[in-house]
Amino acid sequence: MTGTNRSMGPWASTGLLWMLGPLWYLLCEAIAATAFPGYSYATNYISDLGVPDKGILDGRVLNSPLHAVMNAGFIGEGILFLLGLVLLLPRLHRTASVTLLIIFGALHTVGIVLVGVVPGAEAYVHNGLIVWHVVGAFLAIASGNLVAIIAGRSLRMSRVIRRTGSILGALGFASAALLMVHFLLPDGIWERASVYTFLAWQLVTATVLLRGSAVPDGPR
Repeated sequence: MTGTNRSMGPWASTGLLWMLGPLWYLLCEAIAATAFPGYSYATNYISDLGVPDKGILDGRVLNSPLHAVMNAGFIGEGILFLLGLVLLLPRLHRTASVTLLIIFGALHTVGIVLVGVVPGAEAYVHNGLIVWHVVGAFLAIASGNLVAIIAGRSLRMSRVIRRTGSILGALGFASAALLMVHFLLPDGIWERASVYTFLAWQLVTATVLLRGSAVPDGPR
């Protein structure tokens, strides 16, 4: 009993951080969207909310007065996720899946922070810096959904939670693929589907961790 209680500390702390990350992200997104005239969750990209300059890019009108709020959402989500992962490192068994979790978790953080630091602005298209925004978006989405797929085994979750992560990650990749071919629905819907799958996984996993449903004995 005492061993389990001692193990609860870092898991519960990670659960709290992973709960706060998506909520912070979605709150910042909602606040920035309310100040953006005519912003559409269906047709606009999420990162349109982080562009500091007014203008037109690929036919989309950009005008986000609260761009700093959205960029804080990107950066904050990445940092909160990474902090939660770091807290778990001393408690995780040294396995291949844990190594992959660490790698993809770090890449997700690097990617989403890049999205916030290098907005998708027209000026960055002209000077070439937009490549870092694109790389960041790719890393954030791809690595995030890979984390969702592999983390259940790394964190020794139940079969239901492992399958939930695998399904969410697969849906995220499918949505990203449909976004790239502009299939049927507006781009904003597919982009959000590819991003929200990871956020949903974080919320599910955070709930499990806060309840103490996954508490390994420690590294070996």
